[in-house]
Amino acid sequence: MRERKELLVLIPVHNEEKNIGGVLEQMTLQRIQDIADILVINDASEDSSAQVIRKWPFQMLTNMERLGYGTSLQLGYRYAARNGYRYVIQLDGDGQHDVCNIRPIYQRMRERGVDGEYPDLVLASRFMEGSAEFPVIFLKRVAFRWFRFLIRIITKQRVSDPTTGLQGLNKRAFAYYGERGHFDDRYPDANMVIQMLLLGFRIAEIPAVMHARKEGRSMHRGIQPFWYMFRMFFEIPAVIWRVRLEKQSGRVYSRPEGVQDDIL
Repeated sequence: MRERKELLVLIPVHNEEKNIGGVLEQMTLQRIQDIADILVINDASEDSSAQVIRKWPFQMLTNMERLGYGTSLQLGYRYAARNGYRYVIQLDGDGQHDVCNIRPIYQRMRERGVDGEYPDLVLASRFMEGSAEFPVIFLKRVAFRWFRFLIRIITKQRVSDPTTGLQGLNKRAFAYYGERGHFDDRYPDANMVIQMLLLGFRIAEIPAVMHARKEGRSMHRGIQPFWYMFRMFFEIPAVIWRVRLEKQSGRVYSRPEGVQDDIL
């Protein structure tokens, strides 16, 4: 039997027949399979995404009904937890997240910070020194600044790119996300960053290389950005309230003092 790697690269896909092939080709060209297992979650695509994915020697799980972006990610987290993976790196299948980011994220997850601790989550940022130039429309810039402000006010910490979907997670983080009620099934963005910081998870950021979408349709199209902002308006207070209740009930995640990832 093939020996599992400690790293799982997780790619949720819905109707990305024009993009996913290029992503998987880059996985092969950059030999990501040497350091990671690769899992594509096909979220009931109605186009030829599944046929494209099958051309490549990677694992694919298929949702028979569309479950959504967040739920597909959560399925991947549960898969990783049940199969003994130590790290997960998630990236989108639309080509916006350059595959070249995988190795730097993986390296950062295995490095201690200035506090001597390993990060639980590594966020790949579009807005740090060293990040590739990334075009952002005015309304999105306003939203990013608003989310940065909220995170700083609520958690007392600074996050430059609170909505990045390109992330690395250690076992503590993805196992927590995999539990019922711990992850947003639709828009897991700044609300999840706030949740994890309030719970005591350690978050690090590194500069990223990302590209604008060239083909297909984004899930943030039409009226979706307005629905997204409306949902975040209520979801962020709900996250704060849920974390407070968990702490009061004693069910909250706690990080054992002195225990590091290298001995888990």
